[in-house]
Amino acid sequence: MRTIRSVVLGLTMIAASTTLAPAATAAETPKPTFPIGGLWYTVKVPESGHDNERVFYTASLPAVLPKELSAILSALPPFRPANVIADKSGHEIWRYSPPIGQNVADFRKQTYHGKPVLTWWQGVEKGGYGSGVGYIADENHHVIKTVSPGGGLAADEHEFRLTSDGRALITSYHEVTADLTSIGGPADGKVLDAVASIVDVDSGRTLFRWSALDHVPLTETQMPELLSGQTAYDPYHINSMSLSPNGDLIVSLRNTSTVYSIDTGTGTGTGTGTGEINWKLGGKNSTLALGPGIEFAFQHDAEAVDAHTVRLFNNNSSNMNSAQGRSSVEWVRVDPVAKTATLVRNQVHPDGMTAFAMGNAEALPGGDTAVSWGTAPRISKFSPSGALLYDASLPFGTYRAYFADWPDTSSR
Repeated sequence: MRTIRSVVLGLTMIAASTTLAPAATAAETPKPTFPIGGLWYTVKVPESGHDNERVFYTASLPAVLPKELSAILSALPPFRPANVIADKSGHEIWRYSPPIGQNVADFRKQTYHGKPVLTWWQGVEKGGYGSGVGYIADENHHVIKTVSPGGGLAADEHEFRLTSDGRALITSYHEVTADLTSIGGPADGKVLDAVASIVDVDSGRTLFRWSALDHVPLTETQMPELLSGQTAYDPYHINSMSLSPNGDLIVSLRNTSTVYSIDTGTGTGTGTGTGEINWKLGGKNSTLALGPGIEFAFQHDAEAVDAHTVRLFNNNSSNMNSAQGRSSVEWVRVDPVAKTATLVRNQVHPDGMTAFAMGNAEALPGGDTAVSWGTAPRISKFSPSGALLYDASLPFGTYRAYFADWPDTSSR
């Protein structure tokens, strides 16, 4: 309770001393909505060079706040959810907040038609997942495209990833009725299916769709209970999608503590494109024998870094589970033929971060790795040998953070 009081007092002081411009509506080109040049996070380990390198992240209130208080504060300008571009000294150079009642997530630089763009998810937060669309904006911050998964589904906040050939990977949550007796639920219970879609950005056509409920037994869940405030079970909780070099889809389901390789029809699976699972890494029913040191749980941001290696952010803890351990980034080499998984590297923070939710890692040019520590409000950069090159402390946690070169956008 003292922690919550301290947070509220600090937030109230900020609100009383800050005046902001109104946010843009969803139909307008996003404009800066925060005083440019403000120092909004603290650099603990600076890094010289890379003068044009920026930090991209989404700012939001801490999850420890009561829901009612969070709703009130998030309507006040200083605490509105926002896309943020900052320099590495911690000075914000651009910020965009959506209309009141909406949220943003997964803000980053990507490439569309060979040109650099800004992308993010925007929509309504529904308690652990989102309902909205993906946004693409050009270098002048003009929105040039919005993308949805189609089929009556809404885009979820966890993943909006563009590929070099013009596709978008989009996560969705779909509430359906299912027999949940195998996990102690009702025979006609409400469940959140985890859906992964691959969409052609230009045409909007859905190229591939995968449903966890169709392929993953409910008994693989490590979160079988209906949580407080929920109206539907969330046995899977999809939180990342990426494509391997051979075309297989790599999907992370947080609530099964498992990473799945899925055949899309262009990969190394059966070639049918019906979503068969090639292999499972971790969880209750791993098809790969886990080598020494591979211990992860409630992970985020699983990505194929090459044809044989998966990198993931290992939360190793959950606010909905008694498990609490040190979070890290793991690189795991997968051999589907031998059915083995071998730990290549495990990167921890020197201060021993524990993130019960959120978090990501990103490969940078030159071999460095950027890490957002999720609910542990830190962002870091490590060398290939594991040396801490850069470290900063944010006011609150962020879902993901990315490092990329970007021009000064303070006047746009």
